[in-house]
Amino acid sequence: MATIKRGIILMNLGSPDSTEVKDVKKYLDQFLMDERVIDYPYLFRLLLVKGLITPTRAPKSAEAYKTIWTNEGSPLVVLTKQLQKALQREVEEPVEIAMRYGNPSPEDAFEALLKKEPAIEEVVALPLYPHYAMSSYETAVEYAKEIYKKKKYSFKLTFIKPFYNEPNYLHALAENIKPYLEKDYDHLLFSYHGVPGRHIRKSDVTGCHCLKVDNCCEVASPAHEYCYRHQVITTTNRVTEILNIPKSKYSISFQSRLGKGWLTPFTDIRLAELPAEGVKKLLIICPAFVSDCLETLEEIAERGKEIFINAGGESYEMIPCLNTNPLWVKAIEGWVKAPLSPPPTGGEE
Repeated sequence: MATIKRGIILMNLGSPDSTEVKDVKKYLDQFLMDERVIDYPYLFRLLLVKGLITPTRAPKSAEAYKTIWTNEGSPLVVLTKQLQKALQREVEEPVEIAMRYGNPSPEDAFEALLKKEPAIEEVVALPLYPHYAMSSYETAVEYAKEIYKKKKYSFKLTFIKPFYNEPNYLHALAENIKPYLEKDYDHLLFSYHGVPGRHIRKSDVTGCHCLKVDNCCEVASPAHEYCYRHQVITTTNRVTEILNIPKSKYSISFQSRLGKGWLTPFTDIRLAELPAEGVKKLLIICPAFVSDCLETLEEIAERGKEIFINAGGESYEMIPCLNTNPLWVKAIEGWVKAPLSPPPTGGEE
């Protein structure tokens, strides 16, 4: 049986090309004009984003990026490239990276794979999002599909599904956390990226379950395949079970909100409240991200610490993302190494 000639793409969110305001503005325009991020009608979104949000937010974001920028560039892009190299050492298939916003684009990745292997028959794309959300996994997949169809590539395109409950991912995440639990701590906060509640409802394939049924995330439903809230709760529950962390020692919150109606509780609010509740020594982790980025390094590690300490906290430590953790690389290797795309697998073209 002939071996299928395959290529691999690791898909991440993206970053501005530099910390210059013009580059940050360009990036924010592309990001916030995405209808799956700000899901308002086009003209209203255009006025909101380009008239109000990016003119004021770009200079502030540029300053925030400057606090985390490395000599090699954006941490998210640098770490994704490092993950690419780590995976390439373990697999024979060519590995490329693509960003949903900014560079390199999915088209860049497709063309790079074809340059390495012109007779490629299948491309397996792994969106680096553990959990399904309109504004992360879905938009990355649909953007790549759009380019794939436009360019009329002859190879098959396959996507690996969100891996929030995949055993090797959970093992890697648990082992990444474990050394920090040996320290003296009062509480572990799982801070996930926030999304609007309306996104949860829009993704509900049943139309009558998410945020409409009591304890909806605990009541079995087909909606859970696309429910971000259910999936982050599942990840938290599985990892804390593996690590034998009692329920009193951990909780969930949501960060990076852009407006009203987003999932609660909010991370910044909880960081201000926890010291008064007796939590003086805090560990915090951001499992919605597999690569450290602006939202972890600046929002959580820097500003989050300031909020917690100013509220009376004594010690605060952010657990890094999986980045290039060997167990994480091994998990990805297992998903992409089989002759046909392995579980967890998603839609095909």
